[in-house]
Amino acid sequence: MANPGDFAYTVKEQADIVRIVGEYVKLRKSGAQNFQGLCPFHQEKTPSFSVHATRQFFHCFGCGTSGDVFAFVQKIENITFPEAVRLVAEKLKIPLPKMSYSSPEEARDAKMRGGLIEIHERACNFFQEQLRRPEAAHAREYLASRGLTPENLAEFRIGYAPDSGFVLRDSLRNQYDEELLRESGLFSWKEKNQLSEASGQLSEKNVPPASAPDEAQSRPNTDNRQLTTVYSRFRNRVMFPIANESGKVIAFTGRTLSTDEKAGPKYLNSPETPIYSKSRVLFNLDKAKEAIRKLEYAILVEGQMDCISVFLRGIQNVIATSGTAFTEQQVAILKRHTSNVIVNFDPDTAGAAAAERSLALLVSEDFQIKVLTLESGFDPDLYIRRKGAAAYTDALGHSQKYFDYLIERARTLFPSRTPEGKVKALNYLLPHIQRVPSRIVRDELANEISHRLGIDSAVLRQELRHAAGSRSASRVSAATGGGLTDGERVLIRALASQELLHSPQSNREGQDPDFEPARQVHFALTRERLHAGSSAEGLIDTLLLAHEQGLDPMSLPLEEADRNLLAAVLMDEHEELTPELLENSIRSLRRRVLRRQMDDLQHQLKEAEQRQDSTSAARLLQERVKVRRAMTALGESA
Repeated sequence: MANPGDFAYTVKEQADIVRIVGEYVKLRKSGAQNFQGLCPFHQEKTPSFSVHATRQFFHCFGCGTSGDVFAFVQKIENITFPEAVRLVAEKLKIPLPKMSYSSPEEARDAKMRGGLIEIHERACNFFQEQLRRPEAAHAREYLASRGLTPENLAEFRIGYAPDSGFVLRDSLRNQYDEELLRESGLFSWKEKNQLSEASGQLSEKNVPPASAPDEAQSRPNTDNRQLTTVYSRFRNRVMFPIANESGKVIAFTGRTLSTDEKAGPKYLNSPETPIYSKSRVLFNLDKAKEAIRKLEYAILVEGQMDCISVFLRGIQNVIATSGTAFTEQQVAILKRHTSNVIVNFDPDTAGAAAAERSLALLVSEDFQIKVLTLESGFDPDLYIRRKGAAAYTDALGHSQKYFDYLIERARTLFPSRTPEGKVKALNYLLPHIQRVPSRIVRDELANEISHRLGIDSAVLRQELRHAAGSRSASRVSAATGGGLTDGERVLIRALASQELLHSPQSNREGQDPDFEPARQVHFALTRERLHAGSSAEGLIDTLLLAHEQGLDPMSLPLEEADRNLLAAVLMDEHEELTPELLENSIRSLRRRVLRRQMDDLQHQLKEAEQRQDSTSAARLLQERVKVRRAMTALGESA
């Protein structure tokens, strides 16, 4: 939590949550102070994620997640609170103090992640330096043959991993312990248990399919139970750094320069680590996201060299899957920035299959998709180097719509015009059609497919209806704060306004400098408890307590229902808080309380008369007169 006087509070005061969140989520203005986008924390097709510019908090009406700028960064980056404060401070270029943590475990995890980021930065510099050495001449020749200049290599920080298994290890061993080196994924090791040493059995862990290290240097572990040889995972490879959305290097892909059978795979990737999960990273997104948002579409290619070549020729809204199958997590990440994609995978059989897998995921999330199929023998890298950026841009402009591409694929795979061929083509297309969320779009596709494949449209629609019957449609229900009166909404807003008293955004021209809504409401409600019996009674009591203790209402540990209610009220601000609006709201609550008292007195008076209890009846009549006078004073007819 950020408290006045501490570093986190200082950072929060200077942070603009709209700008910080906007680096991860594509936001559109939806009100005077509200911005809206697709929630990055759950899958949705209709935006239910809101950011309030003045109050500096976010809330998702779909999954209920909410909080301040630190809560957002902490959740989306999967880091601790101190790390979130540090990251936001770095974005704002605020000098960093020494960090503190809430528990030893939190400190240990943060230290591990920080160490891994540092190691990867050091390794990246190491690989770049190695590429400049005489023994890397063959690596430079290979990169030059791919059209990369020294400036290009520097821009993407491409390097070279030497053939020796120990140069990188020895350069890092004095600065980092062995546990951190192992967790980095940059190294492999062999362990020999003393119990099995006599039998010559060797247990290998995390060893890639490559030749054994050329120089065996072993050192004992502190427990003396095993001997360990640690050596570089990447050897004799061109190294492509993989960065997260913030531009920090978190992993590598190594392209082998060996041709012998012991060289291992052509492309070797870093394993999963505490800072890297391949299913959650899109290559080059850190460089491409601004262009993607500006142009409102992304180009998705399969390989890193494809991505680099296209980007370096001025087409900068390009990202890559790094040769892995497209995942749901990557789809969610991409959707934060755009819902329009041109997929340009290799035109061979494997490339076409990869494109279809990616398209299937994208269409389920309601992306607008096109497919660019280049000439046979050309991948994006070769095409743009041979024919130039203008030709590639023209090809992008002639990309096929998603289902036009699929229908052509079906006709190519099953060219027969026989009933059996039509059935095969239809069975090929049906799983793709089923993924389309919109019934109207599915209906239009049915017309197109029946026409182009020569299939009775009634038969096709029957198949689609059958498929639609088995679809599970998810619905996002947003909390709207129903059941509250307008007066209660205003009072909740006023109680939550105390953190704005010293905010620059609150100093509007003509505003009464002595007007303190939270203090005024606190006085009225603690004196009369006008909110008693309201559906928001618990929330209002919590806000009153927060006011007394000087706490930020947006950082309170509320129950989910109250958190959603508070967010719903604050995201629906149509009127500026003024003394008149506040007074009218308090008066409306007083009138409601008096009406309840009047109803209760009428009921008690009727019971007293039935009991012939004249004493109670006389007392109740006097109380009714007082309530009636109070109602008249408030302009309420009794």
